[in-house]
Amino acid sequence: MYPGNFVATTPDKPAIVRPATGESLTYRQLDENSIRLAKYLRELGLKPGDHIALISDNDLRVMEVYWAALRSGLYITVVNWHLTAHEAAYVVDDCGAKALIVSAHAAGAVDMSADAYPNVEHRLVYGGELSGFEDYAQAVERFDTTPLEDQPRGQDMLYSSGTTGRPKGIKPKLPDGQVQDIPDPYTAVFAPMYGFDSDTVYLCPAPLYHAAPLRFCGTIQSVGGTVILMDRFDAEEALALIDRYEVTASQWVPTMFVRMLELPEESRTKYDVSTMKVAIHAAAPCPPEIKRAMIEWWGPVINEYYASTEGSGATFINSEQALARPGSVGHDGVMGHVRICGEDGMELPTGSIGTVWWERDERPFEYHNDPEKTEKATHPDHPTWTTSGDIGYLDEDRFLYLTDRAAFMIISGGVNIYPQESENVLTLHPKVFDVAVIGVPNFELGEEVKAVVQLAEGVEPGPEVEQELLEYVRSKVSKFKAPRSIDFSDDLPRTPTGKLVKHKLRARYAPAVS
Repeated sequence: MYPGNFVATTPDKPAIVRPATGESLTYRQLDENSIRLAKYLRELGLKPGDHIALISDNDLRVMEVYWAALRSGLYITVVNWHLTAHEAAYVVDDCGAKALIVSAHAAGAVDMSADAYPNVEHRLVYGGELSGFEDYAQAVERFDTTPLEDQPRGQDMLYSSGTTGRPKGIKPKLPDGQVQDIPDPYTAVFAPMYGFDSDTVYLCPAPLYHAAPLRFCGTIQSVGGTVILMDRFDAEEALALIDRYEVTASQWVPTMFVRMLELPEESRTKYDVSTMKVAIHAAAPCPPEIKRAMIEWWGPVINEYYASTEGSGATFINSEQALARPGSVGHDGVMGHVRICGEDGMELPTGSIGTVWWERDERPFEYHNDPEKTEKATHPDHPTWTTSGDIGYLDEDRFLYLTDRAAFMIISGGVNIYPQESENVLTLHPKVFDVAVIGVPNFELGEEVKAVVQLAEGVEPGPEVEQELLEYVRSKVSKFKAPRSIDFSDDLPRTPTGKLVKHKLRARYAPAVS
């Protein structure tokens, strides 16, 4: 299952549309352009199992490069173009890319120094010019569009977003078979789960270097649907696009829900969202009250899955289940089985909080060039159990509830505190635009709980607001879990996909350590 399967039946149907520029690619164009690039890469000598890297904004050509790699048996690493040039170069070098393709609009993330990318043998640029890079269109135009006879399915090799440290390359096993004959694992699971088919119109409001948007766009094109690609998320623009294109499916992160709910009532009600059959959210915890508000607005189309870039496993929950079990991220069993274990690695009883491990028939990934990290993510007694470090518990019906990431846990006076609970509460206060709860150094307790708040527009920081917010959160969570103090900030470090980068936030308080 891949775009080429639809050239014979719907050659002129849009495979992807970019409303910001008015550009689009039909299935014929997407297939032919990816064939040309695949032939170019083969002429360069790239073989199945080799790597290419891509640094780009949300350009239509991202999907051309993606499919060229996937029909050539290659690994493709799409690099976060919001990184510094130095940070992006680390990813390009670490993944072992032999070819680097970049968008001129993402030039800020491209290292132009003479000794950059010592392992890269070939460089292409589209959307403009860059010194030392060959023009993408000129490089591939001489190749014909006859389908390749041998098209082993490749795979993406993406990097963690680095919310707790340096990004880690997550290397899956290459599938065994031809791209036209076997689906990728995401299409195999998510297409039947959410009813994706050739009638699906999918809105992508997130950057394509992130795992879920890239893979979901690939899934939609694998079943013959149409992707509507936003350059960047804007709450009202997203609603307008749902109305304009009669969108039937979409994927979000909870901060996007919050931003849409914060729109004035007249903005929220003037767009028709009734065509939406499934609105999926993932990537970060969603406060139950936010999910309930979205269900009341859009209807029972809100679906959540919990997974990770590593692909260890996944849980799924629909609207009805979410209303019945507030806070749950779903039931296991579709992709792997959840095991909750204590610090000693022993499995814990129902209702006990511990590390979330995934049991699979085989380990689904390894961290590229980092066997130590791979070992840490693998259960010491069960070589096919893996974890991404999340903490949670199972109820009696095996619905999973997450309490936080292990790396975010605060240890204050010997007590383990998970900040997500206080974050969920403060998110709902009308004077709060964004919030992070972290542990900061405390001589007596080791750490104390602090909230860092970005206030809503028009709200001035000060002692009275701080006291109001402290009293609000303490009225809803246990006193020992609640923040002792609040700092106000003009912004919080989040990735464009909505994840808090807490190690950067904690670094602001590092000088306080004595």
